[in-house]
Amino acid sequence: MMGQALPKPALRPYLAEDTPMLAAIFVAAIEELTGEDYSEAQQEAWAGAADDEEKFGKRLAGELTLIATLQNSPVGFASLKGTGHIDMLYVHPGAAGQGVASMLCEALEKLAGGRGAKSLTVDASDNAQGFFQKRGYVPMQRNTVAVNDEWLANTTMQKTLGHATAPGIPK
Repeated sequence: MMGQALPKPALRPYLAEDTPMLAAIFVAAIEELTGEDYSEAQQEAWAGAADDEEKFGKRLAGELTLIATLQNSPVGFASLKGTGHIDMLYVHPGAAGQGVASMLCEALEKLAGGRGAKSLTVDASDNAQGFFQKRGYVPMQRNTVAVNDEWLANTTMQKTLGHATAPGIPK
């Protein structure tokens, strides 16, 4: 199919009825995209965060959560906790590599900057570290977190946000 552009992802705010779909994306992303870095037991413990859908929905609702859609179907989501921490960024394996994560991350960076954040942090899983590094995030520290009786390692990374000024306005 030459000459046919892939549909572009679109962004919209989170709605409560999105929860089951986002829980499914969360689990699929963990199960299919993190196997090189985490054991099956670790993956199961991590994905278990979505078992209690009501609790998972409250977490999404309590943060600034954006949803990426392709042809109106959710394919990924990201959430900003407070003004300067990316809590979650997950893309369905079927939509991986199509710029969905980059679009979500860019939107959160803009929103955080708009809320006055000077920098943004993320506790990146080992499989996501390369993605964040390409976007200018610098590793600060290694962490080991207990999740449902399993220990998982991640890395706190930080990016200094550029101070966007409107053209013609002196800094």
